[in-house]
Amino acid sequence: MSGFVVDKRKIAIIGAGYVGASIAYALTLKDIAGEIVLIDINAEKTLGEAMDICHGIPSVGTVNMYAGDYCDIKDCNLIIITAGRGRRPGETRLDLAYENTKILFEVIQKIKLYYTQGVIMIVSNPVDVLTHKVAEWMSLPDGMVFGTGCILDTSRFVRNIADYVNISTGVVNAYVVGEHGDSQVPLWKEVSIGAIPIKEYCHALNIPWNDVIRQSIVNKTKNMGAEIIARKGKMHYGIATCVCFLADAIINHRPTIAPVCSPLQGEYGLTDVTLSVPSVISSAGVQQRIQEKWDKRELQQFTQAAEKIKSKIQLLSDI
Repeated sequence: MSGFVVDKRKIAIIGAGYVGASIAYALTLKDIAGEIVLIDINAEKTLGEAMDICHGIPSVGTVNMYAGDYCDIKDCNLIIITAGRGRRPGETRLDLAYENTKILFEVIQKIKLYYTQGVIMIVSNPVDVLTHKVAEWMSLPDGMVFGTGCILDTSRFVRNIADYVNISTGVVNAYVVGEHGDSQVPLWKEVSIGAIPIKEYCHALNIPWNDVIRQSIVNKTKNMGAEIIARKGKMHYGIATCVCFLADAIINHRPTIAPVCSPLQGEYGLTDVTLSVPSVISSAGVQQRIQEKWDKRELQQFTQAAEKIKSKIQLLSDI
């Protein structure tokens, strides 16, 4: 009689608030991991979230979901950090930098006590700054610490383009890079519908296309997070779906390309700063950052975003 095979795909989620719980739920629905541990300072709420998600598992998957503590991160393939305060109406992500850097410093000290392996994915905001600090504190090989960066901005960008031209998002190819915030850079040169550049596509179908329309799409994409917070006070489903996509690439060895943030190692002439660029994501995290040929304006905007994030990182050098 053969023995029971243990599913060793293990994920820890640090932070069981709206974002962490939504990520746990999305991962469970997709049956991406064999074991998911939820960790939060509020033990009772964490237990409640784990219990609530567990009740539906017999219908959708086989994951072992439970509330745990930092000792349970041993042998994780992936550690997802969502701990920290979320944005309030009227705040930017960078407004959270000092407070959330202090919170994550405490989290990382606890992780270090039990860490044995695994990629660390930062979701907490400001994600570019916090990813840079966590990479500094953990001192792991390049790419093992990365942040969700501009993947959600890219998803929104694709959605807005698809809505404008009235077509499925599945055929829209587009990226947003740089800061996950006000200095994000849409790469218009690379936007295409199928394999057709968007300008040509719109011309062929007599769809208006000009600088005003492009700027309208950019503004809508940039302001979507603030709009959602103003309307419902929180946002968590969109990022949970994005995290699920990245976790599948890491846990199930399905390499993909996504605009996530990690400390740059000379790409575009930049070091000592963390920003999003299209990156190959695999079981080792960011396997490679892809350096593309951007136009002069895009590169200038990206460099300006780097200066902005670098100055914020320098202000937090004492943490």
